Amino acid sequence: MEANYFFVGDRMSKEQERRKLLGEEPVGKLLFKFSLPAITGMIVNALYNVVDRIFIGKGVGELAIGGIFITMPLSLILMAFSMLIGIGGNTLVSIKLGQNKKEEADKVAGNSFVLLALISLTISILGLLFLKPLLNIFGASPSNYQYAYDYMKIILIGAPFQAIGFGMNNFIRGEGSPTTAMKTMLIGAITNTILDPIFIFVFNMGVQGAAIATIISQALSAVWVLAYFFTGKSVLTVKKEYLKLKPTIIKDILSIGVSPFSMQLAGSMVTVLLNNSLKTYGGELANSSMAVINSIAMMVMMPVFGINQGSQPIIGFNYGAKNYDRVKEALKYAAIAATTITTIGFILTQFFPVFLYKLFISSEGDIAGISRIGVPGMRIYLAMFPIIGFQVVSSNYFQATGKPKHAMLLSLSRQVLILIPALLILPRIFGLTGVWLAGPLADLTASIITGFFVIRSVRNLGNEANAVNKKIIGEN
Repeated sequence: MEANYFFVGDRMSKEQERRKLLGEEPVGKLLFKFSLPAITGMIVNALYNVVDRIFIGKGVGELAIGGIFITMPLSLILMAFSMLIGIGGNTLVSIKLGQNKKEEADKVAGNSFVLLALISLTISILGLLFLKPLLNIFGASPSNYQYAYDYMKIILIGAPFQAIGFGMNNFIRGEGSPTTAMKTMLIGAITNTILDPIFIFVFNMGVQGAAIATIISQALSAVWVLAYFFTGKSVLTVKKEYLKLKPTIIKDILSIGVSPFSMQLAGSMVTVLLNNSLKTYGGELANSSMAVINSIAMMVMMPVFGINQGSQPIIGFNYGAKNYDRVKEALKYAAIAATTITTIGFILTQFFPVFLYKLFISSEGDIAGISRIGVPGMRIYLAMFPIIGFQVVSSNYFQATGKPKHAMLLSLSRQVLILIPALLILPRIFGLTGVWLAGPLADLTASIITGFFVIRSVRNLGNEANAVNKKIIGEN
């Protein structure tokens, strides 16, 4: 029964129940309770892209899949800003609630909503104005350019729906209503899965049909989220006066959200470099192969990100409440669960790559061409999958405890400090194989760096906590 996990009553009784839930319930049980809906929601969210690629691959062809993958840098930029505000604001809300500062938490939520709307509208307008030159920079070829353009021009129109639905959904989960947050994602993904084949096969609209299905689905999710906050169902109170932007609140949101933002923005840069390297050393089939590899990796990593989202309010609340043993316990369980998931993903990609490619492509000729390039690519690029779960969860730990500099360093260590140089150097030596090798090299190195920082931080957790709270959160 969802209060979600709260008894029916006024907001104060809900907040009291929330404090008892996060501060006293066994951590393992609590992590499962919060993570399962988050995992489901993240998998469902990933289905937006994966379902689009499956139906496009079946209904249009492998070049269309490559064209959609070309647009990913722009999608990652939009997601980066949604995470900057949504995750940054939600982390701040969790810590404020842990400190029993309810009104301050409400102000953070209101400011976050306004920021999400303004930033996403700006990205939509600028993206539409400069879409053609952007696609050329992203690595589009004459064969897949039109697919990329037709798809992305529609997706950009719906950018505000995606930002508000995804960004504000973090607050639903963070206030202790993970099942409601999961429903947000289910509404969109189920709608998208139903509409995709209708627009692609029945109306014969190709990639444009997939894009229209996506923005309709995102609009429904956004309406659901807004209804939750503005009809009195939430613990957080979104009032008119809380929608007025406050520089100090914005600064705190951005300082904490900068880590996931930087990681997503770096992901966009890496994808641009990756697309161009693949086109140079492997051609269009290499781009299409990476689109499938990325889709499989996304489906494996979404549960890990769900564990991150499930553990974030637990770690953030107990950190704010100075329950450090519960913080350590939550981190341990999250790391074990994430590593288990990525190990299963490793087994699937190493032993069943052809089967995975067939999920996206029907033509035997297309499968033969992509498999020749993509099968070794999948096995090499995802060779370090088992250790990535630990790296992602540990990076999130620093964000959840209000240490954005550490979180940003660890998040960027894989994407920028290691992967980009690897993509610039290794292909010049090993050709296309060098492109694939860049992935596991970055994964391994980043995991070693993360292990060093997280062990040191956990050992000194009690000593450093007060200083961090005063610096980042602004204790009175």
